[in-house]
Amino acid sequence: MDPRIIRFLNRHHVLTLSTSTGYNSWTAHCFYAYLPEQHALVFTSDPETRHGQALTHQAGVSGGIVLETRLVGKIQGIQLTGHVLECQSLENQSTPIGITPEKARSVYIKKFPYAIATQLHLWVLVIDYLKMTDNRLGFGKKLEWKREDHL
Repeated sequence: MDPRIIRFLNRHHVLTLSTSTGYNSWTAHCFYAYLPEQHALVFTSDPETRHGQALTHQAGVSGGIVLETRLVGKIQGIQLTGHVLECQSLENQSTPIGITPEKARSVYIKKFPYAIATQLHLWVLVIDYLKMTDNRLGFGKKLEWKREDHL
């Protein structure tokens, strides 16, 4: 993955997550922490929320992370697709890309230390495809990344 994409993911912390089930779609904003070795995002959300319910039925998601600016030459943002795994369902095992519930929790708490005092229901968004727009590199310049084992 391009180091500029990794730097952007590490510098930001709000993911706009889009889910759907049938004709019902929903968007939610979630704080995230980035797992660079796995190219994945860890976020917390109650499974009883509208998007949490959708995630328990459909793992495929899309999302976005954006730098909010009015200056066209500084526009940066990421659009992505992937699949979500519920950390609670991974007890005593790891994902195919090596994420354990303990690792996910540790990375999330490191980025958001105040969360240690809360009940965390963690999810991992495994990024399958990502496109970053970075106007600092030229108007409409795109950087793309695709997981090699993703069809």
